[in-house]
Amino acid sequence: MRLKDLLSLGLAPGGATPQRQPLPGMVRNDAGGYGYPVTDSVLFDRFLLLGTESGTFYVNPVALTVDAARATMRVIDADGRAAVDRIVAVSEGGRSARPDSAILALAMATSAEDPATRKAALLALPRVARTGTHLFQFADAVQGLRGWGRSLRRAVAGWYLDQPLDRLAYQAIKYRQRDGWSHRDLLRLAHPVVSADDTGRRALFDAILRGVRDPDLLPADLSQLAAASRLAGVTDPVTTAALIQSHRLPREAVPTELLRQPAVWRALLADMPVTALIRNLAKLSQVGVLTAMDDSVDKVLAVLNDRDHLHRARIHPATLLIAARTYAGGHGLRGRLTWDPVQAVVDTLDGAFYQAFANVPATGKRVYLGVDVSASMGQLLPGQSLTAAEAAAATALVVARTESRWVIKGFSGGYYDRQGILRSEMRDLGISPRDRLPTVLAKTRDRTFGATDAALPIVDALRSGLAVDAFVILTDGDTWIGDIHPMQALRDYRARTGIPAKLVQMAFAANRISIADPSDAGTLDIVGFDANAPRLLADFIGGSSTL
Repeated sequence: MRLKDLLSLGLAPGGATPQRQPLPGMVRNDAGGYGYPVTDSVLFDRFLLLGTESGTFYVNPVALTVDAARATMRVIDADGRAAVDRIVAVSEGGRSARPDSAILALAMATSAEDPATRKAALLALPRVARTGTHLFQFADAVQGLRGWGRSLRRAVAGWYLDQPLDRLAYQAIKYRQRDGWSHRDLLRLAHPVVSADDTGRRALFDAILRGVRDPDLLPADLSQLAAASRLAGVTDPVTTAALIQSHRLPREAVPTELLRQPAVWRALLADMPVTALIRNLAKLSQVGVLTAMDDSVDKVLAVLNDRDHLHRARIHPATLLIAARTYAGGHGLRGRLTWDPVQAVVDTLDGAFYQAFANVPATGKRVYLGVDVSASMGQLLPGQSLTAAEAAAATALVVARTESRWVIKGFSGGYYDRQGILRSEMRDLGISPRDRLPTVLAKTRDRTFGATDAALPIVDALRSGLAVDAFVILTDGDTWIGDIHPMQALRDYRARTGIPAKLVQMAFAANRISIADPSDAGTLDIVGFDANAPRLLADFIGGSSTL
Protein backbone atom coordinates (compact mmCIF):
# COMPACT_ATOMS: atom_id res chain seq x y z
CA MET A 1 0.00 0.00 0.00
CA ARG A 2 1.28 3.47 -0.82
CA LEU A 3 2.34 5.73 2.04
CA LYS A 4 -0.38 8.26 1.28
CA ASP A 5 -3.05 5.54 1.26
CA LEU A 6 -1.76 4.14 4.54
CA LEU A 7 -1.83 7.52 6.24
CA SER A 8 -5.35 8.28 5.02
CA LEU A 9 -6.65 5.57 7.37
CA GLY A 10 -6.69 8.05 10.22
CA LEU A 11 -4.75 9.81 12.91
CA ALA A 12 -4.03 8.32 16.33
CA PRO A 13 -7.41 6.57 16.80
CA GLY A 14 -8.39 6.64 20.44
CA GLY A 15 -4.94 7.67 21.60
CA ALA A 16 -4.89 11.44 21.42
CA THR A 17 -4.71 13.70 24.46
CA PRO A 18 -5.77 17.35 24.07
CA GLN A 19 -2.94 19.77 24.75
CA ARG A 20 -4.85 21.33 27.65
CA GLN A 21 -4.38 18.01 29.46
CA PRO A 22 -0.91 16.78 30.45
CA LEU A 23 0.95 13.65 29.47
CA PRO A 24 3.23 12.02 32.07
CA GLY A 25 6.20 14.25 32.81
CA MET A 26 4.58 17.45 31.50
CA VAL A 27 4.05 20.74 33.31
CA ARG A 28 1.73 23.64 32.58
CA ASN A 29 3.10 26.22 30.16
CA ASP A 30 2.46 29.95 30.14
CA ALA A 31 -0.39 29.68 27.62
CA GLY A 32 -2.43 27.17 29.64
CA GLY A 33 -1.33 24.10 27.73
CA TYR A 34 1.32 21.58 28.71
CA GLY A 35 4.88 20.79 27.68
CA TYR A 36 8.03 19.19 28.97
CA PRO A 37 10.08 21.20 31.46
CA VAL A 38 13.57 21.96 30.25
CA THR A 39 16.52 21.64 32.59
CA ASP A 40 18.15 24.63 34.21
CA SER A 41 21.06 24.10 31.81
CA VAL A 42 18.78 24.46 28.76
CA LEU A 43 17.11 27.53 30.21
CA PHE A 44 20.57 28.96 30.93
CA ASP A 45 21.46 28.52 27.24
CA ARG A 46 18.20 30.14 26.13
CA PHE A 47 18.87 33.05 28.46
CA LEU A 48 22.41 33.55 27.15
CA LEU A 49 21.44 33.28 23.48
CA LEU A 50 17.99 34.91 23.37
CA GLY A 51 17.73 37.16 26.41
CA THR A 52 14.57 38.10 28.28
CA GLU A 53 14.23 41.89 27.97
CA SER A 54 11.07 41.74 25.86
CA GLY A 55 9.33 39.02 27.83
CA THR A 56 7.00 36.78 25.85
CA PHE A 57 3.41 37.06 24.65
CA TYR A 58 2.26 35.57 27.96
CA VAL A 59 4.95 36.60 30.46
CA ASN A 60 6.24 40.07 31.29
CA PRO A 61 10.00 40.72 31.04
CA VAL A 62 10.53 40.95 34.80
CA ALA A 63 8.98 37.55 35.54
CA LEU A 64 10.80 35.92 32.64
CA THR A 65 14.13 37.43 33.71
CA VAL A 66 13.66 36.41 37.35
CA ASP A 67 12.95 32.81 36.33
CA ALA A 68 15.95 32.71 34.00
CA ALA A 69 18.18 34.37 36.59
CA ARG A 70 17.23 31.84 39.24
CA ALA A 71 18.01 29.00 36.85
CA THR A 72 21.31 30.67 35.97
CA MET A 73 22.27 30.91 39.63
CA ARG A 74 21.46 27.24 40.16
CA VAL A 75 23.65 26.31 37.18
CA ILE A 76 26.45 28.45 38.58
CA ASP A 77 26.09 26.92 42.04
CA ALA A 78 26.13 23.38 40.58
CA ASP A 79 29.30 23.82 38.50
CA GLY A 80 30.59 27.36 38.51
CA ARG A 81 33.65 26.79 36.34
CA ALA A 82 31.59 25.08 33.63
CA ALA A 83 29.03 27.90 33.75
CA VAL A 84 31.74 30.54 33.32
CA ASP A 85 33.23 28.57 30.43
CA ARG A 86 29.78 28.49 28.82
CA ILE A 87 29.37 32.25 29.22
CA VAL A 88 32.76 32.86 27.63
CA ALA A 89 32.06 30.45 24.75
CA VAL A 90 28.78 32.15 23.86
CA SER A 91 30.33 35.61 24.14
CA GLU A 92 33.57 34.97 22.27
CA GLY A 93 31.81 32.86 19.66
CA GLY A 94 29.46 35.69 18.73
CA ARG A 95 26.56 33.28 19.14
CA SER A 96 24.15 35.80 20.65
CA ALA A 97 22.91 38.99 19.04
CA ARG A 98 23.32 40.97 22.26
CA PRO A 99 25.91 40.70 25.05
CA ASP A 100 23.56 41.71 27.87
CA SER A 101 22.66 38.25 29.19
CA ALA A 102 26.24 36.97 29.14
CA ILE A 103 27.41 40.05 31.02
CA LEU A 104 24.64 39.69 33.61
CA ALA A 105 25.40 35.98 34.03
CA LEU A 106 29.09 36.75 34.52
CA ALA A 107 28.22 39.35 37.15
CA MET A 108 26.12 36.71 38.91
CA ALA A 109 29.05 34.29 38.83
CA THR A 110 31.26 36.89 40.55
CA SER A 111 28.80 36.83 43.47
CA ALA A 112 28.70 33.02 43.81
CA GLU A 113 29.40 31.44 47.20
CA ASP A 114 32.19 29.28 45.79
CA PRO A 115 35.51 31.20 45.80
CA ALA A 116 36.82 29.26 42.78
CA THR A 117 33.75 30.31 40.77
CA ARG A 118 34.19 33.95 41.74
CA LYS A 119 37.85 33.81 40.76
CA ALA A 120 37.09 32.19 37.38
CA ALA A 121 34.40 34.79 36.66
CA LEU A 122 36.67 37.71 37.47
CA LEU A 123 39.46 36.25 35.35
CA ALA A 124 36.98 35.98 32.46
CA LEU A 125 35.96 39.65 32.70
CA PRO A 126 38.14 40.94 29.80
CA ARG A 127 36.98 38.07 27.57
CA VAL A 128 33.28 38.90 28.04
CA ALA A 129 33.48 42.66 28.63
CA ARG A 130 35.60 43.47 25.58
CA THR A 131 34.56 47.11 25.18
CA GLY A 132 34.02 50.04 27.48
CA THR A 133 30.26 49.69 27.03
CA HIS A 134 30.40 46.05 28.10
CA LEU A 135 32.43 47.03 31.17
CA PHE A 136 29.86 49.68 32.13
CA GLN A 137 27.07 47.10 31.76
CA PHE A 138 29.00 44.71 33.97
CA ALA A 139 29.53 47.41 36.61
CA ASP A 140 25.84 48.24 36.60
CA ALA A 141 24.88 44.57 36.95
CA VAL A 142 27.42 43.72 39.64
CA GLN A 143 26.54 46.81 41.70
CA GLY A 144 23.25 45.23 42.76
CA LEU A 145 24.67 41.77 43.39
CA ARG A 146 27.71 42.28 45.62
CA GLY A 147 29.95 44.90 47.16
CA TRP A 148 33.03 46.36 45.54
CA GLY A 149 35.49 44.19 47.41
CA ARG A 150 39.20 43.89 46.78
CA SER A 151 38.96 41.09 44.21
CA LEU A 152 36.38 42.95 42.10
CA ARG A 153 38.37 46.17 42.21
CA ARG A 154 41.49 44.27 41.21
CA ALA A 155 39.67 42.65 38.24
CA VAL A 156 38.40 46.00 36.97
CA ALA A 157 41.83 47.54 37.49
CA GLY A 158 43.29 44.68 35.46
CA TRP A 159 40.91 45.52 32.61
CA TYR A 160 42.55 48.95 32.40
CA LEU A 161 46.11 47.81 33.06
CA ASP A 162 46.36 44.78 30.80
CA GLN A 163 45.10 46.26 27.53
CA PRO A 164 47.57 47.77 25.07
CA LEU A 165 47.69 51.52 25.52
CA ASP A 166 46.45 52.38 22.04
CA ARG A 167 43.41 50.11 22.40
CA LEU A 168 42.62 51.51 25.83
CA ALA A 169 42.83 55.08 24.53
CA TYR A 170 40.44 54.13 21.72
CA GLN A 171 38.02 52.72 24.32
CA ALA A 172 38.17 56.00 26.23
CA ILE A 173 37.35 57.95 23.05
CA LYS A 174 34.63 55.69 21.64
CA TYR A 175 32.86 54.43 24.77
CA ARG A 176 32.62 57.30 27.19
CA GLN A 177 29.66 56.40 29.40
CA ARG A 178 26.61 54.18 29.64
CA ASP A 179 24.08 53.05 32.25
CA GLY A 180 25.17 55.88 34.51
CA TRP A 181 28.80 54.73 34.51
CA SER A 182 31.92 56.26 32.99
CA HIS A 183 35.60 55.39 32.83
CA ARG A 184 36.25 58.06 35.46
CA ASP A 185 33.81 56.31 37.85
CA LEU A 186 35.51 52.95 37.41
CA LEU A 187 39.04 54.30 37.71
CA ARG A 188 38.09 55.97 40.97
CA LEU A 189 36.62 52.71 42.28
CA ALA A 190 39.34 50.37 41.06
CA HIS A 191 42.42 52.53 41.75
CA PRO A 192 44.67 50.75 39.24
CA VAL A 193 48.34 51.09 40.20
CA VAL A 194 50.43 52.14 37.19
CA SER A 195 54.13 51.44 37.09
CA ALA A 196 56.37 54.50 37.17
CA ASP A 197 57.77 53.87 33.70
CA ASP A 198 54.32 53.54 32.07
CA THR A 199 54.05 57.26 31.40
CA GLY A 200 51.51 56.89 28.59
CA ARG A 201 49.00 55.04 30.76
CA ARG A 202 49.50 57.47 33.63
CA ALA A 203 48.79 60.35 31.26
CA LEU A 204 45.71 58.58 29.89
CA PHE A 205 44.27 57.95 33.35
CA ASP A 206 44.94 61.58 34.28
CA ALA A 207 43.11 62.72 31.13
CA ILE A 208 40.12 60.49 31.95
CA LEU A 209 39.97 61.67 35.56
CA ARG A 210 40.64 65.38 35.02
CA GLY A 211 40.07 65.98 31.32
CA VAL A 212 42.60 66.91 28.63
CA ARG A 213 43.90 70.32 29.63
CA ASP A 214 46.31 70.74 26.70
CA PRO A 215 46.44 68.18 23.85
CA ASP A 216 49.99 69.31 22.98
CA LEU A 217 51.23 68.13 26.38
CA LEU A 218 50.04 64.55 25.91
CA PRO A 219 52.75 61.97 25.14
CA ALA A 220 53.25 60.91 21.54
CA ASP A 221 51.65 57.49 22.09
CA LEU A 222 48.37 59.26 22.98
CA SER A 223 48.23 61.17 19.71
CA GLN A 224 44.77 59.73 18.94
CA LEU A 225 43.40 61.09 22.22
CA ALA A 226 45.04 64.46 21.51
CA ALA A 227 43.41 64.56 18.06
CA ALA A 228 40.01 63.68 19.54
CA SER A 229 40.41 66.52 22.04
CA ARG A 230 41.26 68.97 19.24
CA LEU A 231 38.34 67.76 17.17
CA ALA A 232 35.89 68.81 19.88
CA GLY A 233 36.54 72.45 18.99
CA VAL A 234 36.60 72.15 15.19
CA THR A 235 33.74 73.42 13.03
CA ASP A 236 35.27 73.01 9.57
CA PRO A 237 34.41 69.67 7.84
CA VAL A 238 37.65 69.63 5.84
CA THR A 239 39.80 69.95 8.97
CA THR A 240 37.58 67.42 10.70
CA ALA A 241 38.02 64.91 7.87
CA ALA A 242 41.78 65.39 7.95
CA LEU A 243 41.96 64.72 11.70
CA ILE A 244 39.76 61.64 11.34
CA GLN A 245 41.88 60.17 8.56
CA SER A 246 45.26 60.94 10.09
CA HIS A 247 44.34 59.54 13.52
CA ARG A 248 41.64 56.95 12.67
CA LEU A 249 39.08 58.59 14.91
CA PRO A 250 35.67 56.96 15.48
CA ARG A 251 32.30 58.59 14.87
CA GLU A 252 31.81 59.15 18.61
CA ALA A 253 34.65 61.71 18.57
CA VAL A 254 32.93 63.88 15.95
CA PRO A 255 30.74 66.82 17.07
CA THR A 256 27.10 66.13 16.22
CA GLU A 257 26.70 69.13 13.91
CA LEU A 258 29.47 67.81 11.64
CA LEU A 259 27.79 64.43 11.13
CA ARG A 260 25.75 65.88 8.27
CA GLN A 261 28.82 66.44 6.13
CA PRO A 262 29.69 63.92 3.35
CA ALA A 263 33.42 64.68 3.68
CA VAL A 264 33.29 63.66 7.34
CA TRP A 265 31.56 60.37 6.57
CA ARG A 266 34.02 59.57 3.77
CA ALA A 267 36.83 60.00 6.25
CA LEU A 268 35.07 57.83 8.83
CA LEU A 269 34.39 55.10 6.27
CA ALA A 270 38.09 54.58 5.58
CA ASP A 271 38.70 52.83 8.93
CA MET A 272 35.17 52.18 10.16
CA PRO A 273 34.82 48.95 12.21
CA VAL A 274 32.51 46.42 10.62
CA THR A 275 29.81 46.69 13.30
CA ALA A 276 29.71 50.46 12.91
CA LEU A 277 29.69 50.10 9.13
CA ILE A 278 26.62 47.87 9.20
CA ARG A 279 24.89 50.21 11.63
CA ASN A 280 25.60 53.29 9.51
CA LEU A 281 24.81 52.01 6.00
CA ALA A 282 21.62 54.04 5.88
CA LYS A 283 23.34 57.23 7.02
CA LEU A 284 26.13 56.75 4.47
CA SER A 285 23.53 56.55 1.71
CA GLN A 286 21.45 59.38 3.09
CA VAL A 287 24.37 61.86 3.10
CA GLY A 288 25.33 60.84 -0.43
CA VAL A 289 28.52 58.89 0.31
CA LEU A 290 27.22 55.41 -0.46
CA THR A 291 25.72 55.58 -3.95
CA ALA A 292 25.61 53.11 -6.81
CA MET A 293 28.36 54.84 -8.80
CA ASP A 294 30.66 55.77 -5.91
CA ASP A 295 33.91 53.99 -5.06
CA SER A 296 32.66 53.67 -1.48
CA VAL A 297 30.49 50.77 -2.61
CA ASP A 298 33.60 48.68 -3.29
CA LYS A 299 34.86 49.33 0.24
CA VAL A 300 31.53 48.31 1.78
CA LEU A 301 31.16 45.20 -0.36
CA ALA A 302 34.72 44.08 0.42
CA VAL A 303 33.95 44.17 4.15
CA LEU A 304 30.56 42.46 3.90
CA ASN A 305 31.94 39.74 1.63
CA ASP A 306 34.81 38.90 3.99
CA ARG A 307 33.53 35.95 6.03
CA ASP A 308 36.62 35.86 8.26
CA HIS A 309 36.27 39.57 8.97
CA LEU A 310 32.62 39.13 9.95
CA HIS A 311 33.54 36.20 12.18
CA ARG A 312 36.36 38.06 13.93
CA ALA A 313 34.02 40.99 14.54
CA ARG A 314 31.46 38.57 16.04
CA ILE A 315 28.72 39.78 13.73
CA HIS A 316 25.57 37.88 14.63
CA PRO A 317 23.06 36.84 11.94
CA ALA A 318 20.39 39.00 13.60
CA THR A 319 22.50 42.11 13.04
CA LEU A 320 22.73 41.37 9.33
CA LEU A 321 19.09 40.35 9.06
CA ILE A 322 17.88 43.61 10.57
CA ALA A 323 20.34 45.60 8.47
CA ALA A 324 19.17 43.87 5.29
CA ARG A 325 15.51 44.57 6.04
CA THR A 326 16.04 48.16 7.13
CA TYR A 327 18.50 49.19 4.43
CA ALA A 328 16.47 47.64 1.60
CA GLY A 329 13.37 49.49 2.86
CA GLY A 330 14.92 52.92 2.26
CA HIS A 331 13.56 54.43 5.47
CA GLY A 332 14.14 54.07 9.19
CA LEU A 333 11.81 52.26 11.56
CA ARG A 334 11.68 55.45 13.59
CA GLY A 335 12.30 59.05 12.65
CA ARG A 336 12.36 60.64 9.22
CA LEU A 337 15.61 59.33 7.78
CA THR A 338 15.22 58.15 4.17
CA TRP A 339 17.75 57.03 1.57
CA ASP A 340 18.09 55.35 -1.81
CA PRO A 341 19.40 51.82 -1.18
CA VAL A 342 22.21 50.52 -3.37
CA GLN A 343 21.12 47.17 -4.78
CA ALA A 344 24.62 45.70 -4.65
CA VAL A 345 24.71 46.40 -0.91
CA VAL A 346 21.27 44.85 -0.42
CA ASP A 347 22.39 41.69 -2.24
CA THR A 348 25.64 41.47 -0.31
CA LEU A 349 23.90 41.87 3.05
CA ASP A 350 21.75 38.94 2.03
CA GLY A 351 24.80 36.79 1.36
CA ALA A 352 26.51 37.94 4.54
CA PHE A 353 23.53 36.75 6.59
CA TYR A 354 24.07 33.16 5.47
CA GLN A 355 27.83 33.44 5.99
CA ALA A 356 27.26 34.47 9.61
CA PHE A 357 25.89 31.02 10.41
CA ALA A 358 28.15 28.03 10.84
CA ASN A 359 28.84 26.48 7.44
CA VAL A 360 27.46 22.92 7.27
CA PRO A 361 27.09 20.29 4.54
CA ALA A 362 23.70 19.00 3.45
CA THR A 363 22.44 15.93 5.30
CA GLY A 364 20.34 14.60 2.41
CA LYS A 365 17.44 14.07 4.84
CA ARG A 366 13.79 14.95 4.22
CA VAL A 367 13.05 17.92 6.47
CA TYR A 368 9.70 19.48 7.38
CA LEU A 369 10.27 23.01 8.72
CA GLY A 370 7.23 24.17 10.67
CA VAL A 371 7.33 27.91 11.41
CA ASP A 372 5.06 28.99 14.26
CA VAL A 373 3.12 32.01 13.03
CA SER A 374 0.66 32.15 15.93
CA ALA A 375 0.02 35.50 17.59
CA SER A 376 2.60 34.86 20.32
CA MET A 377 5.37 34.73 17.70
CA GLY A 378 4.57 38.32 16.75
CA GLN A 379 6.50 39.34 19.89
CA LEU A 380 9.76 41.20 19.27
CA LEU A 381 12.92 39.33 20.12
CA PRO A 382 14.71 40.86 23.13
CA GLY A 383 16.50 44.05 22.11
CA GLN A 384 15.69 43.58 18.42
CA SER A 385 13.37 45.23 15.90
CA LEU A 386 12.55 41.74 14.68
CA THR A 387 9.70 39.41 15.61
CA ALA A 388 10.24 35.81 16.62
CA ALA A 389 8.26 34.70 13.55
CA GLU A 390 10.51 36.70 11.21
CA ALA A 391 13.63 35.28 12.83
CA ALA A 392 12.19 31.77 12.63
CA ALA A 393 11.36 32.11 8.93
CA ALA A 394 14.83 33.42 8.13
CA THR A 395 16.42 30.56 10.07
CA ALA A 396 14.24 28.07 8.21
CA LEU A 397 15.49 29.57 4.97
CA VAL A 398 19.09 28.91 6.01
CA VAL A 399 18.24 25.23 6.36
CA ALA A 400 16.34 25.22 3.06
CA ARG A 401 19.34 26.70 1.28
CA THR A 402 21.48 23.85 2.60
CA GLU A 403 19.14 20.89 2.19
CA SER A 404 17.66 19.63 -1.08
CA ARG A 405 14.43 18.03 0.20
CA TRP A 406 12.31 20.16 2.47
CA VAL A 407 8.91 21.71 3.16
CA ILE A 408 8.42 25.09 4.86
CA LYS A 409 4.96 25.87 6.21
CA GLY A 410 3.60 28.29 8.75
CA PHE A 411 1.19 26.92 11.33
CA SER A 412 -1.35 28.31 13.75
CA GLY A 413 -3.86 26.53 15.93
CA GLY A 414 -6.70 28.84 15.00
CA TYR A 415 -9.86 28.67 17.09
CA TYR A 416 -12.90 26.60 18.01
CA ASP A 417 -15.96 27.46 15.96
CA ARG A 418 -19.56 27.64 17.30
CA GLN A 419 -19.98 23.89 16.89
CA GLY A 420 -16.90 23.29 19.03
CA ILE A 421 -14.84 22.11 16.07
CA LEU A 422 -11.18 23.02 16.12
CA ARG A 423 -10.18 25.13 13.15
CA SER A 424 -6.49 25.22 12.41
CA GLU A 425 -4.44 26.54 9.54
CA MET A 426 -1.30 25.47 7.75
CA ARG A 427 0.01 28.16 5.44
CA ASP A 428 2.49 27.70 2.68
CA LEU A 429 4.61 30.78 3.32
CA GLY A 430 5.77 30.74 -0.29
CA ILE A 431 9.41 30.82 0.81
CA SER A 432 11.97 29.78 -1.78
CA PRO A 433 15.74 29.33 -1.30
CA ARG A 434 16.11 31.90 -4.06
CA ASP A 435 14.30 34.53 -1.98
CA ARG A 436 16.19 37.52 -0.67
CA LEU A 437 15.93 38.27 3.03
CA PRO A 438 13.61 41.30 2.70
CA THR A 439 11.26 39.13 0.66
CA VAL A 440 11.23 36.38 3.27
CA LEU A 441 10.55 38.86 6.04
CA ALA A 442 7.77 40.49 4.03
CA LYS A 443 6.14 37.09 3.57
CA THR A 444 6.19 36.55 7.33
CA ARG A 445 5.59 40.04 8.68
CA ASP A 446 2.07 40.80 9.95
CA ARG A 447 0.97 37.22 9.31
CA THR A 448 0.98 36.09 12.92
CA PHE A 449 -2.49 34.95 13.89
CA GLY A 450 -4.38 32.54 16.11
CA ALA A 451 -3.18 30.23 18.86
CA THR A 452 -0.31 27.75 19.01
CA ASP A 453 -0.65 24.10 18.04
CA ALA A 454 2.85 22.73 17.55
CA ALA A 455 1.54 19.29 16.53
CA LEU A 456 0.13 20.66 13.28
CA PRO A 457 3.23 20.11 11.07
CA ILE A 458 3.31 16.42 12.05
CA VAL A 459 -0.44 16.07 11.58
CA ASP A 460 -0.15 17.77 8.21
CA ALA A 461 2.60 15.36 7.12
CA LEU A 462 0.41 12.40 8.12
CA ARG A 463 -2.63 13.67 6.27
CA SER A 464 -0.64 14.68 3.20
CA GLY A 465 1.32 11.45 2.95
CA LEU A 466 4.71 13.12 3.30
CA ALA A 467 7.75 11.02 4.06
CA VAL A 468 9.74 13.03 6.62
CA ASP A 469 13.00 12.19 8.37
CA ALA A 470 13.01 15.20 10.67
CA PHE A 471 10.40 17.68 11.85
CA VAL A 472 11.97 21.00 12.83
CA ILE A 473 9.47 23.12 14.74
CA LEU A 474 10.50 26.77 15.14
CA THR A 475 8.36 28.03 18.00
CA ASP A 476 8.15 29.70 21.40
CA GLY A 477 6.87 26.38 22.75
CA ASP A 478 3.62 27.73 24.23
CA THR A 479 1.41 25.19 22.47
CA TRP A 480 -2.06 24.66 23.94
CA ILE A 481 -4.98 24.41 21.54
CA GLY A 482 -4.50 21.12 19.68
CA ASP A 483 -6.37 17.84 20.11
CA ILE A 484 -3.11 15.88 20.21
CA HIS A 485 0.29 16.58 21.74
CA PRO A 486 3.26 16.93 19.34
CA MET A 487 5.02 13.91 20.85
CA GLN A 488 1.89 11.76 20.46
CA ALA A 489 1.62 12.86 16.84
CA LEU A 490 5.31 12.06 16.30
CA ARG A 491 5.04 8.57 17.77
CA ASP A 492 1.94 7.91 15.73
CA TYR A 493 3.76 9.08 12.61
CA ARG A 494 6.65 6.72 13.34
CA ALA A 495 4.30 3.80 13.95
CA ARG A 496 2.23 4.34 10.82
CA THR A 497 5.06 5.06 8.41
CA GLY A 498 7.90 2.99 9.77
CA ILE A 499 10.11 6.10 9.46
CA PRO A 500 12.15 6.80 12.63
CA ALA A 501 11.39 10.51 12.29
CA LYS A 502 13.17 12.92 14.59
CA LEU A 503 11.78 16.06 16.21
CA VAL A 504 13.73 19.25 16.87
CA GLN A 505 12.36 22.27 18.65
CA MET A 506 14.15 25.49 17.79
CA ALA A 507 13.18 27.67 20.72
CA PHE A 508 12.53 31.36 20.15
CA ALA A 509 11.75 32.33 23.74
CA ALA A 510 13.79 32.01 26.92
CA ASN A 511 11.08 30.11 28.80
CA ARG A 512 11.35 26.70 30.44
CA ILE A 513 9.02 24.66 28.21
CA SER A 514 9.75 22.32 25.30
CA ILE A 515 7.49 20.29 23.03
CA ALA A 516 10.24 17.64 22.82
CA ASP A 517 10.26 14.78 25.33
CA PRO A 518 13.81 14.69 26.76
CA SER A 519 13.50 10.93 27.40
CA ASP A 520 13.06 10.29 23.65
CA ALA A 521 16.45 9.86 21.94
CA GLY A 522 14.96 11.05 18.67
CA THR A 523 14.25 14.54 19.92
CA LEU A 524 16.42 17.61 20.46
CA ASP A 525 15.88 21.07 21.88
CA ILE A 526 18.15 23.83 20.54
CA VAL A 527 18.04 27.60 20.74
CA GLY A 528 16.71 29.40 17.70
CA PHE A 529 18.95 32.08 16.18
CA ASP A 530 22.04 30.57 17.76
CA ALA A 531 24.72 31.18 15.13
CA ASN A 532 25.66 27.49 15.56
CA ALA A 533 22.06 26.23 15.20
CA PRO A 534 22.39 24.90 11.61
CA ARG A 535 25.43 22.83 12.58
CA LEU A 536 23.73 21.44 15.70
CA LEU A 537 20.69 20.60 13.61
CA ALA A 538 22.68 18.93 10.84
CA ASP A 539 24.70 16.86 13.31
CA PHE A 540 21.49 15.59 14.92
CA ILE A 541 19.29 14.87 11.92
CA GLY A 542 22.19 13.66 9.77
CA GLY A 543 23.29 10.99 12.24
CA SER A 544 21.95 7.48 12.30
CA SER A 545 18.76 7.05 14.28
CA THR A 546 18.99 5.76 17.82
CA LEU A 547 15.32 4.76 17.93
